[in-house]
Amino acid sequence: MDNIDTVLAIITGIGLSAACGFRIFVPLLLLSLVSNYGLVNLSPEFEWIGSNYALMAFATATVFEVIAYYIPWLDNLMDTIASPISVIAGIIASASVITDIPPVMKWLVAIIAGGGIAGIMQGATTALRAKSSLFTGGIGNPVLSTSELVMSAMVSAFAIVLPLIGFIFVLALGGVLFIKVGKSIFRRRKSN
Repeated sequence: MDNIDTVLAIITGIGLSAACGFRIFVPLLLLSLVSNYGLVNLSPEFEWIGSNYALMAFATATVFEVIAYYIPWLDNLMDTIASPISVIAGIIASASVITDIPPVMKWLVAIIAGGGIAGIMQGATTALRAKSSLFTGGIGNPVLSTSELVMSAMVSAFAIVLPLIGFIFVLALGGVLFIKVGKSIFRRRKSN
């Protein structure tokens, strides 16, 4: 594998990890599907992701996850549960597509970049849902759930099909979140 393929694999992994921050199982389902058809090469220790059993498990988990986010109160509980799990899913998604680099580098990238971006995205969606629940009494949460589902599917698809575009999208989204959080912190400090 040459350097460009390695960089594209890392970018794909980071994109899939970001998508895990929106929905845990959507990116893993898409990865399983495309790998099942031989469209993506998985790292040898993660070839199980392309199996029919994994595909069925991810499809079932995706359906339950999507439904749970449309049920009032359960959506907030899901955010609590999903926070640590999304980081793990982000690490797995990253590590599964990064091949042909030394294991230490692979796991450093998967844990720091993959787990990190998944955690950041999950934290942002959790904060948004908390604000939505507070200000709309939960009525606005289905709109938020739909947008998170669409974002997860879109970022996953871009990460696999057009990794560079997906990466740029993730960077732009991360920049917007960084600015919003920065403004919020600045307002709080200014009011104190």
